[in-house]
Amino acid sequence: MILSELRSLINQLNQELAYTEQEASNGLVRVRELLSQFPNNAQMIQFFAYFSTVLAFVENSKRRIQVFLQGLATDDASAEEIQEAGEDLSTLLGQAIETKIEVRRIMTRLQS
Repeated sequence: MILSELRSLINQLNQELAYTEQEASNGLVRVRELLSQFPNNAQMIQFFAYFSTVLAFVENSKRRIQVFLQGLATDDASAEEIQEAGEDLSTLLGQAIETKIEVRRIMTRLQS
């Protein structure tokens, strides 16, 4: 994997994470409103926990991206290290997309 492809992958990953972070934050606001009206609603408590976990996932993913970038910033990064970083980032992108889809699904339920 060449560095330009890696940069493109990182940009896409950052976009997915930013969207997911915004939606999860919005979800937390909505769930808090509903919990104030229905404090013992198990489903809302579960959504609150999920959105909180999503925000932790986003922060952790951002840190992982920074670690990859720092590791690749050195001129002595081998082709194997670049390939491995690309594979790890691709896996992370898949996780981010799955998380985004689930956040959207829950947000749709909350809006109806």
